[in-house]
Amino acid sequence: MTSRLLLVSPAIGPALREARFYDGSSSIDEAAATRAAAGALPQAARVALSPGARCRDTAEALGLRGAVAAELGPLDAGQWRGHTLAEVCATEGEAVARWLADPDCPAPGGESVRQVCARVGHWLDSLPEGRTVAVVEPEVVRAAVVHALALPAETFWRLDAPPLTATELSGRSGRWNLRLGHPLGGE
Repeated sequence: MTSRLLLVSPAIGPALREARFYDGSSSIDEAAATRAAAGALPQAARVALSPGARCRDTAEALGLRGAVAAELGPLDAGQWRGHTLAEVCATEGEAVARWLADPDCPAPGGESVRQVCARVGHWLDSLPEGRTVAVVEPEVVRAAVVHALALPAETFWRLDAPPLTATELSGRSGRWNLRLGHPLGGE
């Protein structure tokens, strides 16, 4: 039997629009558009959620009820949480450049890209058979794709998961296939 995973990126909200390092408290501002996409989702045996308001709010608007999975949390930006990228670059530009260039370099007090890829990969490898829908932060989508396709961690920042899109992974025995993100409700 095959495991099927539909990774749904949350709807846009203030933190995403402002390029703010996510602190878990920002919500979404497109609940009506999100509700309109609810019928586009397949039935699932399980629903998993990234911790954080915008994933919970997106899931609720989509009519999904699921369990929060700590392993699906966003990349921990440590001391940068709650600040915009522009603010952090103005005071710690070299640290940001290292963090973006080196997947082993964590944000101060946070985690590295390689660490988030390993954390999400462990969760992905433990998925049971059947369909799972997961409403997760964009960096979790990136980490899942990096792990599933055995891509180098350096490709993490080169992947994009736009708001309210779905990325599908299916596979078994550690071998995954990818259907690239598409808008919910789209073909």
